[in-house]
Amino acid sequence: MADLAWLNRAPEASAAAALFRCCGCAGWARAVSAARPFATAEALRAAAEQEWEKASREDILEAFSHHPRIGDRESLRARFPATHEWSASEQGMAAGADEPTLDELARANREYEARFGHVFIVCAAGKSASEILSMLRDRLTHSPVEELRIAAGEQMKIMRLRLEKLLCEKPEGATA
Repeated sequence: MADLAWLNRAPEASAAAALFRCCGCAGWARAVSAARPFATAEALRAAAEQEWEKASREDILEAFSHHPRIGDRESLRARFPATHEWSASEQGMAAGADEPTLDELARANREYEARFGHVFIVCAAGKSASEILSMLRDRLTHSPVEELRIAAGEQMKIMRLRLEKLLCEKPEGATA
């Protein structure tokens, strides 16, 4: 993985900023950055997961706040410029849904946010809008404590995918 070397050499602030794109929790990004250097991509993943497992409720909610609503293309570009391409690819199958499904997804998202106080988090990669809508409806039946745990697990899945994407791209300003 070419960019593991870059991540290991990068100044602390640059490494933390790159990691923040993988999980929108500043404390997590700083902690993973501080754990460098990583001998392998697997060592990076292990450190990232270990730090996420230590996350407080506030840390988890901070990370959630950096995700667009599933299917909300407008907020994806406007509010999340650093990760909109990653989110768009992760939500690719959902974005192509028909209008009634997107309308129901928007309604269910509002219901979810009213019930739990945060955006619905799901690792959407490879899932259709119908599958996501079914998951969202099912998760509306959970207690707030149970749902936070499940959503944090989904955040970890997203973080893993984004770490892979990070390691496969050349960060802006990086030298070979």
